[in-house]
Amino acid sequence: MTIAPSLPYISRTERSDSDLQRATVRFGGLYLVAAFLSSSLLWGLAGTDPIESAIGKVFLLAAAALLAALLTALLIRLQALALPAKAALCFVLSLVGGVLYCLVDYVIYIVCVYPEPAIWDNQTAAYVMIHGTSLFFGWSCLFLALSYSFELRDRERRLAQMREEAMAAQMRALRYQLNPHFLFNTLNSMAGLIEEGERDDARDMVLSLSAYLRTTLALDPLQDLLLEEEIALQAGYLAIERRRFSDRMRVEIDVPEALREVLVPSLILQPLVENAVKHGAGRKTGSVTITIRATAQAGALRLVVENDMAGGDPLPGSESFGIGLNNVGERLSRRFPGTSSLDYGRTDDGRFRVTLTMPFRTA
Repeated sequence: MTIAPSLPYISRTERSDSDLQRATVRFGGLYLVAAFLSSSLLWGLAGTDPIESAIGKVFLLAAAALLAALLTALLIRLQALALPAKAALCFVLSLVGGVLYCLVDYVIYIVCVYPEPAIWDNQTAAYVMIHGTSLFFGWSCLFLALSYSFELRDRERRLAQMREEAMAAQMRALRYQLNPHFLFNTLNSMAGLIEEGERDDARDMVLSLSAYLRTTLALDPLQDLLLEEEIALQAGYLAIERRRFSDRMRVEIDVPEALREVLVPSLILQPLVENAVKHGAGRKTGSVTITIRATAQAGALRLVVENDMAGGDPLPGSESFGIGLNNVGERLSRRFPGTSSLDYGRTDDGRFRVTLTMPFRTA
């Protein structure tokens, strides 16, 4: 067996720093080009030939780029400082850079006029120093804005990831709230079958329960299922429950062939079917029919779970109904905000109906 070499792990912080470095180089290059063009234009308006002075400006801006790189490296090292402290630091460093910029400009001037003697003019030196200071201060402000924008983007990305993780955890918590009464009642039914000597039926019930739990617990609550797969899971669950109420519980499933490839959240019907068994066959005497239907209308999928109810059974909203309906409603609202709904209530013939509406989506 060939083992592929593992790739080096790159943390989110390292990727963010690398992106900031690349952006700094790009913006620094654009900033130098803009400084070169603007200085050429301004000195040209002042009477200096921009072509003749181009070589000197290139060397001067190269020195400025080196000084700006040192300034940037220092700001990166001191990035933990508060914004006012950074602003003051940028101003001081820009003043120092302006002085060095003026000295470099004077050295280039000496070289350009050689062998004639260079004349130091305080007014010209002051102008050059002011220009250099503004050049470095402008770059430091641009770099701070750039670094803060990357920091903000990184925070937004982390916040979005934490929200997704929190939502995934909530979805898993909602989906894994399997009704314990189902397990207790099924185990009690198995014990009763064993005591009555119905070992074959008890074995079949154990195998059915094992297959059902193995399938449902392996599902990812964030992964969608085909409607036919969801219906098959509920049919397996109802097959187990029918062994307890085989003499009076009927199941009707009406899903058109054209809707079997529609996607639905995994086990979205499970709490509704559990409630139908609990408040239908579990409480009503006589025959009970549990119905599951699916229809499509105006780009939406409608799933209906309906069951007979005892006349005095409480309506949803009372504590005895548990949290099944609330879980389903919350899962739908989180998964399809604004495009889903859950409606429930008694029908005219005394049955209880729950209707789920969600976007129509296919694999």
